[in-house]
Amino acid sequence: MASAVVTPARRQQLVRFFLVGLLAALVQTALLWLFVALAELHYLVAGAIAIEITILLQYVLNNAWTFHRSAHSTLREYLVGMGKTNLVRVSALLIQLGILYVFVTSGAVAYVLASSGTATTWQSSEILLANAGAIALTGVYRYALDAYWTWG
Repeated sequence: MASAVVTPARRQQLVRFFLVGLLAALVQTALLWLFVALAELHYLVAGAIAIEITILLQYVLNNAWTFHRSAHSTLREYLVGMGKTNLVRVSALLIQLGILYVFVTSGAVAYVLASSGTATTWQSSEILLANAGAIALTGVYRYALDAYWTWG
């Protein structure tokens, strides 16, 4: 039944959005690690900076590849689209940082790491795992708003 609702073009778009998101998640995780471990920034500040950098990266890639059929081609369309995706993703950022905060402060991630036998020698691994969960939980929200508002 679901395949009757999701067209091949929409399925391809979802796959591309996921792949761009996966790349951005890897970049965001690397930036978060750099900002926390090397620059010694607070994890929420580091997370916000890393997220904003990847918002811009994702817009460029999604405009060129994921939503190429409705790509923003003029400078005005491009800037308006970038503004829209920033609004979408900043709202997601607030949700994502909230989830990150809950995961880290609740000890849930530390519990998962401890019960899996993974020794945590420093807090960064806990933060990175919590961040991955936060990214995953906000992905559907970002796709829906970007697909129907930013490029819709």
